[in-house]
Amino acid sequence: MGARLAVDIGGTFTDVAVERDGERWTGKVLTTPHAPELGVLNGVKLVMEKAGLTPADIALVIHGTTLATNAIIERKGAKTALLTTEGFRDVLALGNESRYDQYDLNIDLPQPLIPRRWRLTVPERLDNEGHVLLPLDEAALRAQVAVMRAEGIESLAIGFLHAFVNPAHEKRAAAIVHDMWPDLPISLSSEVSPEMREWERFSTTAANAYVQPLMASYLRRLEKGLAAGGFTCPLFMMLSGGGLTTLDTAARFPIRLVESGPAGGAIFSAHVAKQRGWSKVLSFDMGGTTAKVCLIDDFAPQASRTFEVARVGRFKKGSGLPLRIPVIEMVEIGAGGGSIAHLDALGRIQVGPESAGADPGPACYGRGGDKPAVTDANLSLGRYEPDLFAGGALKLHVQPALDALEAHVGRGLGLAPEMAGLGVVEMVDENMANAARVHAIESGKGYGGRGIIAFGGGGPVHGYRVAEKIGVDRVLVPSGAGVGSAIGFLRAPVGYEVVKSLYQRFRTFDVNAVNALLAEMSAEASRVVAEGSFGAPTEEHRIAFMRYVGQGHEINVALPARPLTVQDVAEIRAAYDAEYTRFYDRPVPGSDVEILSFAVTVATVADAVEPVAPVADAPAPAPIRVQQVRDTATGQVAPWQVYDRPAMPPGCTVPGPCIVAEAETSTLVGPGWRCRVDGLGYLELTRGEAA
Repeated sequence: MGARLAVDIGGTFTDVAVERDGERWTGKVLTTPHAPELGVLNGVKLVMEKAGLTPADIALVIHGTTLATNAIIERKGAKTALLTTEGFRDVLALGNESRYDQYDLNIDLPQPLIPRRWRLTVPERLDNEGHVLLPLDEAALRAQVAVMRAEGIESLAIGFLHAFVNPAHEKRAAAIVHDMWPDLPISLSSEVSPEMREWERFSTTAANAYVQPLMASYLRRLEKGLAAGGFTCPLFMMLSGGGLTTLDTAARFPIRLVESGPAGGAIFSAHVAKQRGWSKVLSFDMGGTTAKVCLIDDFAPQASRTFEVARVGRFKKGSGLPLRIPVIEMVEIGAGGGSIAHLDALGRIQVGPESAGADPGPACYGRGGDKPAVTDANLSLGRYEPDLFAGGALKLHVQPALDALEAHVGRGLGLAPEMAGLGVVEMVDENMANAARVHAIESGKGYGGRGIIAFGGGGPVHGYRVAEKIGVDRVLVPSGAGVGSAIGFLRAPVGYEVVKSLYQRFRTFDVNAVNALLAEMSAEASRVVAEGSFGAPTEEHRIAFMRYVGQGHEINVALPARPLTVQDVAEIRAAYDAEYTRFYDRPVPGSDVEILSFAVTVATVADAVEPVAPVADAPAPAPIRVQQVRDTATGQVAPWQVYDRPAMPPGCTVPGPCIVAEAETSTLVGPGWRCRVDGLGYLELTRGEAA
């Protein structure tokens, strides 16, 4: 293949990376929120000129974006209706009737994306095995289409009871609506999330319909823009689960893109961890709008089948809208370079989740912003060289940053602007460290023996201090860290996961029915992957989601990627007991096990990764300048030497405190730390005994 190009749209910056024959070029441009494709095209033009390539040299474009997530969080999606079974209008509002905070009398629950007046019902009913109890009332359905037209509906979600077992009524309803209204986008729960549990299935389908017009329109505009620029190669989209898929599939199921950008960062970290042989790491990705942390063990990110978006309670599970999609499990908080600082009602410094974004951006951007962001605080501490930020592409203005910090933070606390900036940076570092602690606790893991891989525009700036707070002594900053998620897109396999429900118990296990379902799922996933694998070899993984009869949640158990036999059934049951024991210490003797769902993933085989070889020590270059930097731990100002990263040869070591500067980010090496360049040009920061 020729060169490959990757683009990641963030809330503040759009990152671009292109690779050809082992050489890589990268770039950052400001995101254009009003028309995101313009920022993409600007970034592509910049990097193509830097690389000296033409559109004909590009074999594949890979893209990830947070547009779908932002549309849900900001409630800027389409006017969406839900068509559901009569009597089940309020499933989206009722949820599972749980409270994420049992003792908060004034609790705020997440509001459904679809208001009640647009949740419409029709008479129809299937039983839990998919048998028709009440036929679909087509006349009532046509009447509801007239209601939707009168309300100006722009997208439709169809979710009927037990449609995951038998989708006949949903498909017939979709056909009738399409005949009456051909231009209306329609999402079926039996296609978007064909699994049991009505709330999660309906919520996922509603979210897919909510963002589908926006995402489909954007993707087509981007496709046309690239074509107008001379690009004739395929355009692939990064999925939340870590794979790539075609543009048509992404436009049909845009809900699978909600975490596509962060997923690229996790893939990037896993690849870097494998290169260095670090089997236990924390992926720390801090961008302009959010920070993402993800645990990676044995060179693979944690995966999940559920995800919450738009949480109303920070760090609190159950406070967001549930999505039932394949996703890389991580914690995401509003703690990026553009996150705005303010004082709450008790006079405490709070940072985020509101972000200044790219327009107007932090006060120091000089684009009209007057509220202090994390970038303003870092600038006030001397951490950035104003004329060299983002490789010199964006000049920072010190005085507006100081004015904003004084007006919104310092004045209320009686602090000078610089000390207000210190408080903001310490608060955002503590927020990120706390998110990492919570993520580890919820995963039943710790940070002993673990390292941090820091990337994104802000990750290397804040990495060493977050490491100190969570008790980690090693931080790795890969090359290209400023655009790590985009580089991660280039490492991702072309893959697709299909999940379907088929209720089974081991005492009455129907091998033929299960094999028929798995074969159908395998064929569906293989068809999607074949569109973009270019004949590359693929591998298949199968999983069953099981639980003891009467329990509420499942454990996933791997299945062989072939037709099952009667002998396999006993072995799978034994594997479940062993996995349950690993989680909960002991099995439940005498209890039957039920299978609720199956998942089949087909993906291209990943390239082998050669571990980096040790390099001999080399002399460090002379610093290019000295900056006066205020240490956030002590509050003292001291001279920090600044080194040019491209001038640092493999094997050289520099002691902290210092700054290692490059075009897209800066790596801070705090007091008590040292920085060594490895054979790949990566910066390894160590402290204490590790140093």
